[in-house]
Amino acid sequence: MSSPDPAAAATIRDLLSYRIHRLANALSRGAALRYRQEFGVSLMEWRILALLGGFAPLTLRDLARESGLDKAQASRAVKALVARGLVERESGPSDGREVALRLSAEGQRVQDGLMRAAREREAAFRAALPPGSLAMLEEAIRLLTAEARRQAALAAQGPREPG
Repeated sequence: MSSPDPAAAATIRDLLSYRIHRLANALSRGAALRYRQEFGVSLMEWRILALLGGFAPLTLRDLARESGLDKAQASRAVKALVARGLVERESGPSDGREVALRLSAEGQRVQDGLMRAAREREAAFRAALPPGSLAMLEEAIRLLTAEARRQAALAAQGPREPG
């Protein structure tokens, strides 16, 4: 099967990046609904709980970077999780001004349920793919991620000359 000519994209709906963005939104929307209904957490809160469950202790800066949130978003989500007793704060080991975050016992219980639900969703997505296509998808994701990073680095260098 040949690839369509990118110059022939008639509308935004024909662009690969737009279609991937729509897929990501659909994946997130389904997860957000399930996690809110079953566990009372937002998608941002789920990401934070999952990261703390796997990699604690983490600083707010590390959490923001790993979760793809800006520091203010991460701070608001952490504050809500602390208020609900799911996350605990403690002074960082190397710097008393730095705050280390970890799950409370209740946070660990919720995170365990969230990960069970995430694994169920993951299994369903994997089962939806025909045999052999998962390896191709993984490679495509790797290649597209590398290209997206390359293009972001080029864009960070400043505007290009038209033409």
